Amino acid sequence: MPLTPTDEIVRRARAAGTGVGAFNVLQLEHAQAIVAGAETADRPVVLQISENTVRYHGALEPVALASLAVARAAKTPVAVHLDHAENPDLVREAVGLGLGSVMFDASKLPYAENVAATREVVEYCHQHGVWVEAELGEVGGKGGAHTPGVRTDPEEARAFVEATGVDALAVAVGSSHQMLTRDAVLDFDLIARLRAAVATPLVLHGSSGVSDADLTAAIAAGMTKVNVSTHLNKAFTRAVRVHLAEHPDAVDPRHYLTPARSAVAREVAHLLTVLAPS
Repeated sequence: MPLTPTDEIVRRARAAGTGVGAFNVLQLEHAQAIVAGAETADRPVVLQISENTVRYHGALEPVALASLAVARAAKTPVAVHLDHAENPDLVREAVGLGLGSVMFDASKLPYAENVAATREVVEYCHQHGVWVEAELGEVGGKGGAHTPGVRTDPEEARAFVEATGVDALAVAVGSSHQMLTRDAVLDFDLIARLRAAVATPLVLHGSSGVSDADLTAAIAAGMTKVNVSTHLNKAFTRAVRVHLAEHPDAVDPRHYLTPARSAVAREVAHLLTVLAPS
């Protein structure tokens, strides 16, 4: 199956009132597991490669080309997306490699600088037919998600989307990156007000900390794209630990990465059915 553009997957989900699962690829096994889970659930999926993962691998090209190859071989629609890129040069490289969408994150900058930097990236990407997600507010991961004043303001979101031309907006509504427990407290009223304020799809980052029930409620309130990473990494690592505890003399990584890959696939299949019930 040829690659499916992220915008097509998101547009269809939004029209249907369902969510899209976007899962982070750390290595080849993650990409394989995410696609396997999507095929089991018979749902579309987005493979995401973050700037942190690029840093881990030392370059974007190896992990991007591997993810693109896995996506093209899938039996269900799969898009490949650059996640949380703060470097415009990395965005341009991703576009050149054939990724169909990027998330450019200038949210740490003052508002005016965020607008200017994001608008420049959007102009470049749109010239090449690439969909752009940006962030407004502080999703955080270092204790800032629940601090007053860091959540996304609906009127500012409206102005930001109009000024930048972004195709999707990641918003701060109470979730936080790298949560190990699923007890984030989302502001569903704020999600609904943001949905009413902007015409572009909304993106929930830090979704590993959100329960199944609250993921469903977030989509009903107006979220469309839902990003998950840490939750899958927990499943991956747990499976490795179990295998090594049961086989203390194991030295072949294939023997413990196989159950880890299967564990991630099961979690992906489950989450995709939560986000987009039959």
